[in-house]
Amino acid sequence: MSDEQNEKPTVQFADLGLAESLQKAVEKMGFESCTPIQAAGIPPLLEGRSVIGRARTGSGKTAAFGLPLLQMCLDAKPGPVQGLILAPTRELALQVHTALETYAVGSDLRILAIYGGAPYPPQLRALRRGVDVVVGTPGRVLDHMEKGTLKLDSLKMLVLDEADEMLRMGFIEDVETVFAAVPEDCKAALFSATMPAPIARIAKAHMTDPLVVQVESKEASSDHIRQVWMRVPQEHKLEGLLRLLRSEDHDAVLIFARTRKGCAEVAAELSRLGFASDELHGDLSQAARERVLERLRAKRLQIVVATDVAARGIDVAHITHVVNLDLPQDRNTYVHRIGRTGRAGRKGTAVTFVTPRENRKLQDLMRILKVTITQTDVASDAVIARRQQQGLVDRMSEKVEDVNPHAAAFLERVMEERGWSMADMAAAAMELLARSENVNLSLPEEDLPPMWARSRKQNVRPTNPQRMRQEGPGARSNAGGGGGAHVELFFPVGRFGGVQPGDFVAALTNQAGIPAEVIGRITVVDRKSFVALPQEFAEQVISQHRRLTLRGEERPVFMAKPQGDRPPFRPRGGPSGNYKGRGPTSGGWKGKKQH
Repeated sequence: MSDEQNEKPTVQFADLGLAESLQKAVEKMGFESCTPIQAAGIPPLLEGRSVIGRARTGSGKTAAFGLPLLQMCLDAKPGPVQGLILAPTRELALQVHTALETYAVGSDLRILAIYGGAPYPPQLRALRRGVDVVVGTPGRVLDHMEKGTLKLDSLKMLVLDEADEMLRMGFIEDVETVFAAVPEDCKAALFSATMPAPIARIAKAHMTDPLVVQVESKEASSDHIRQVWMRVPQEHKLEGLLRLLRSEDHDAVLIFARTRKGCAEVAAELSRLGFASDELHGDLSQAARERVLERLRAKRLQIVVATDVAARGIDVAHITHVVNLDLPQDRNTYVHRIGRTGRAGRKGTAVTFVTPRENRKLQDLMRILKVTITQTDVASDAVIARRQQQGLVDRMSEKVEDVNPHAAAFLERVMEERGWSMADMAAAAMELLARSENVNLSLPEEDLPPMWARSRKQNVRPTNPQRMRQEGPGARSNAGGGGGAHVELFFPVGRFGGVQPGDFVAALTNQAGIPAEVIGRITVVDRKSFVALPQEFAEQVISQHRRLTLRGEERPVFMAKPQGDRPPFRPRGGPSGNYKGRGPTSGGWKGKKQH
């Protein structure tokens, strides 16, 4: 391989010498300037050279190989299949097929997508009628080759898209078989975000004097993507995810789960909590997967929870966040995951959850990728409340500019009849609106993340003289959870209300000033919850805080009635060590959760 080429100044599509129909299609799509990979890759492909393209996902690779391929077909005489594009997944094959059909508008080119999971008869009929370009997955392409329904004797150009993903998914032998079946004078284009050794060997064996087009650094560039990680224990991943979604402004969000079961469970839990979410994994039929992607593109879905294989080929411009519920096992997986955001030069955010035991793996990943993934704190209740309040104000600002005159007249009439002031009326309306939208109007006293997400430094609580006077010397001296009677607080909300044990810890520590180390067993069932505390602390909560805010909604708190069948209080080092919950990839969110 030779002639390595670097990034060039901006190139206009109009200067490339594309066919008139292709140029019109590009202009109709609003494209004027080429991306770096397009500027570097399209001219040599138009000249008939083989090309190896190195660029990140979302950089415009489809147009880089698609436009020259269509131009070649327009220049050639009608006949058998002249262009073949191999893609690792059905989703990517469909994405490329859709893009090529858009570029080919105004021409009579025939483009066909063939992939596993789709019925054979429509594909067979199309192949019998004749097609110019086939976009397919390796398995289905080989099936048609073996049946004799797809002949590559006249193939002029073979494209291997997402080559490194082909390697990861075990398609290398299939790719070798296809390469061996094409004519010797067939040109080839290989595009990949990374270049593992096996892919380099294929290029050397089957490509003649290819031009290496590398417009970015040797490692996939991701400067346009904000990469951060959060320390989140396995049992608190759902809460960490919810805090992230509620604390950051976002459009569409793509969440990666390690298993199909975990994917389905997380999507179901998010839907139950009011998020427009759905799952995307290999157990779904192809029709179901296509429906999910269509809803995502049409902005009828806010969140998609997916497995790695199912998410390949997702090209949705308004995905602003990618969330890795689990630390990816290798660099290629990480690169391809975060490449789903920040498409076509846009900004994006990638958030990775890292358990305390995975610090070394994270460091290894950063070293291999030669990037810095910055740690960020899990959002505190105060951060979430401020964001929700700001969102409420922003929505009201939009409405203030266009107030319904009937609403204004109604307001004046009610104020006159009731004798209410404007301030009282506005405060009451604000409270009702906030309650309907689950917005917390009060701010916690301390702006700290939940206890399970705090570092040791954060766990050192600042001295608050006023709180010391309220609690008294006796309360503070018993902070270790030692002697004295223990009772339980009762909350009339449980799992069906969307609460987790960590919510009670956060509420008691941040709002009621209860030391975390004295909080005992927390039991969350369907519609109620119990929290064990030393009696003096429980009485303090009841006397000073008749209501506590849980997940943005105020909930009453009562002293629980003694029950002989309830388990005794057994302090075992604080709530973080007692919780026996399970994460999204180790058995699900459902069932009784106890401290």
